[in-house]
Amino acid sequence: MSDGRAGIENPCLGLAEAMGLTPIVKRIALRTPWRQTTPYLPLPGLSLPLAPGSDGLGPPWPDVLISSGRQAVGLSMAIGRRASRCVRVHIQNPGVPFDRFDLVSLPAHDGKSGANLVESIGAIHRVTPAKLAAAAATFAPRVAGLARPLVAVMIGGSNRFSQLTPAIMAELAERLARLVRAQQLGLMITTSRRTGAENEAILREKLAGLPVWLWDGTGDNPYFGFLALADALIVTSDSVAMVSEAASTGKPVHIIDLAGNAPKFTRFHDRLRAAGITRPFTGQLESWHYAPLDDTARLAARTWAVLAQKGCFTAPAASGG
Repeated sequence: MSDGRAGIENPCLGLAEAMGLTPIVKRIALRTPWRQTTPYLPLPGLSLPLAPGSDGLGPPWPDVLISSGRQAVGLSMAIGRRASRCVRVHIQNPGVPFDRFDLVSLPAHDGKSGANLVESIGAIHRVTPAKLAAAAATFAPRVAGLARPLVAVMIGGSNRFSQLTPAIMAELAERLARLVRAQQLGLMITTSRRTGAENEAILREKLAGLPVWLWDGTGDNPYFGFLALADALIVTSDSVAMVSEAASTGKPVHIIDLAGNAPKFTRFHDRLRAAGITRPFTGQLESWHYAPLDDTARLAARTWAVLAQKGCFTAPAASGG
């Protein structure tokens, strides 16, 4: 249950999939005044607070309810009062005491504590070995002409914490161009909506004529294919999710630092570097090894444990997917 935004919904789907479950997705929105006051203003039932277009909520209640985002907090608590056996997991800070849920998942850089808190290093996500294997088979023909090593470059953009300026993009593009010429490697590059037209134009201009595959936004999104096929990854620092997904592969992850950063995200990047998971991108391609991040799998195991404690289910045997 979430407000439907990809960054809010995907962690919920990632946990469900890691548990081997096929979820029923509920996309919700609250009407005024509950939209502005959730989760502090009590909800008068489960129908009146929902805005037009929201999915309905009602019995039969689920055995597991995975929620994320502020809009879902009060609704999850209300369902918990109606369904005592429902195991409720909230991803992100709910803004209320954690004991209102069975489990709360937060990254360590948020600096919170609680008996039922499952701390992660990075973001909960949908990347799995099975998904990467399928994406590799599908996407490999599209980059068959590129040289090895094959490097994936994943570029985000400006948000309320970080800025991708034209100057930063120009420097990055020049470093990438020099890297391709010096090491005769192949590049796969994807940008985001936040990258901006001016920055994309700079990138294309400086990489023109080089063995680079830059996704133009048409056709299937190659993101999982990039993760699967790359020998190394270069990722901008603005997205905890994107860095976490890259670090789940066990491949070298080079970070492009953008201007600005909130202290908690600085703590996230400092922790990854101290653990030997990521290194700054200085224009050189490096090779190293680390244990892949497994935050989603750990949260799935904790959720199954709570289900077992409540006498609901026992975790299925691991499938490797």
